[in-house]
Amino acid sequence: MTIYEQLGVPRIINACGTVTRLGGAPMPAAVLDAFIEGAGHWVSLEQLQAAASKRIAGHTGTEAALVTSGAAAALTLAAAAIMTDHDLGRMERLPQTSGYANEFIMAREQRSGYDHAVRAAGATLVEVGFNEIVSNAGVRRTETWEYEAAIGERTAGILYCFSRHSAPPLNEVIEMARGHSLPVIVDAAGELPPRSNLRDIPASGADLVAFSGGKAIRGPQSTGVLCGRRRWISAAALQMLDMDDHFQLWDPPAELIDRKKLTGHPRHGIGRGLKVSKEEIVALLVALDLFAGGAYDSERVEQRERLQTIVDQLQKTTIECQIRDPDDGESWPTLELAVPQRDPQAAFALCRQLRNGTPPIYVGHGRLHEGILVVNPLCIDRDDARLVADQIVAIQSLV
Repeated sequence: MTIYEQLGVPRIINACGTVTRLGGAPMPAAVLDAFIEGAGHWVSLEQLQAAASKRIAGHTGTEAALVTSGAAAALTLAAAAIMTDHDLGRMERLPQTSGYANEFIMAREQRSGYDHAVRAAGATLVEVGFNEIVSNAGVRRTETWEYEAAIGERTAGILYCFSRHSAPPLNEVIEMARGHSLPVIVDAAGELPPRSNLRDIPASGADLVAFSGGKAIRGPQSTGVLCGRRRWISAAALQMLDMDDHFQLWDPPAELIDRKKLTGHPRHGIGRGLKVSKEEIVALLVALDLFAGGAYDSERVEQRERLQTIVDQLQKTTIECQIRDPDDGESWPTLELAVPQRDPQAAFALCRQLRNGTPPIYVGHGRLHEGILVVNPLCIDRDDARLVADQIVAIQSLV
């Protein structure tokens, strides 16, 4: 019996992948070992974050970095840092931002529930562009001139959600922002792999970039990375770390916090509730080393074999199977399961029955409207793969 079952919470088969609601990615043994060892010792969190900053900066090519309690926390801290810089009064008043610039311009088509993390710091989002393709009203995407036209006296910066499909190109937006001395925050939470994005996205000139630590990096699920310019990382760290010390005794590492910019000692900031533990920090760093070094690439063969196990067992059903195997050498393969006639109602019904089975099985549900269920092999083993197939066969036999 697992520790979760002792609490009355049933074990599930997570065929969705790294999703937060199911607990994130599996942590490798070396990451778990680092977590356990880190929990048995005590260190200065300021010094540890400074050491983490140096390690992460080496992987990302940035000036400085911070381990955060997830990518959403990184976005909150990024917005807070840009709105306040090192102004103690502004830090103290957040999320109240009256009297100074608090607006972040972003493309309407890039809005999502995740941008609540930026608004939580007290920021206001100013939307530009239209979602004409989705509304079937045209062919154009958001254009750079629309960002520029929205700049006003209350503009604090620009928020850009990065993906390989994002428009306009990030480098164009950054070049425009530079002309107006505006910092750019990039939300790249789920944009790993490829590993090259660790460097390529910050190298675009973005001031702050947020990555998830609990997805492809496979660190603790509630970790993230904020990396970028030292000025903003310093301001972000000040609003997250424990400030309960005497100013005359406080001696933070200069490579993390620029004490010369301060006229006094900040109190606990808006990011205090976003603290990250010492053991999470060291575990994330070990996971980042593994990810950046390509340690996970060799797992793709076994992952594909798990999916093939499901395909082989489903040959006796009317489910159409298609393994999608990315050719980048890094991304894990996925399995698409199409119900007959790609009927969305049938797909939703199958998904619901899998969740209600024993054990409950959660598959990717992002394409149910197309009549397709998606299996991600990252969090399942060979036995789990057989159970997934067995459940689907059993359900289909009743149709």
